[in-house]
Amino acid sequence: MTTTPHGSARVWVSHAPEDYACPFCEIVGDVTPFSQANLCAPTDLVYRDELVAVIIACDGFGDHAGHAMVIPSGHFETLYDLPDDVNAALAVMTRLVAVAMKRVWAPEGISTRQHNEPSGNQHVWHYHQHVFPRWAADDLYRQLRRRLPVDFRATKARELAASLREVLEEERRASGGIVTR
Repeated sequence: MTTTPHGSARVWVSHAPEDYACPFCEIVGDVTPFSQANLCAPTDLVYRDELVAVIIACDGFGDHAGHAMVIPSGHFETLYDLPDDVNAALAVMTRLVAVAMKRVWAPEGISTRQHNEPSGNQHVWHYHQHVFPRWAADDLYRQLRRRLPVDFRATKARELAASLREVLEEERRASGGIVTR
């Protein structure tokens, strides 16, 4: 019987095809060239450490396109698979990305969402937490997603990376040099 990182019996199955080339593992692992199916670009990478990474999403919604995804650096397909230390690091980084977005893009709010399994609307078989900058009446959940140009995403990644570096440095100073990320 397969178990989770926590020792409980695994009650779900992987939905990734047998020959799946994980696009997020490719971007986090500096795999080049990317598989033809990978819609990500190396310039989408905002941040990476041993537990988590941040990328700009290749799809956008509405007039305020350019949201981020916080992902584990290692391959975990769903929320059910995450070890507690990785889950905690993802939560901390999600907060830091939200703060960085507020500073660099000045949205009126932030939304997060995360999907598991096909019926949960998961399309990439690697855990990921979406972090959306939001504005009043932006109709985020009513928009059709569209592919964003690589240069647009690269600009968004640079902007967010600079802001995130500032937020991380402030966290380090405020904690006396100890920060969970």
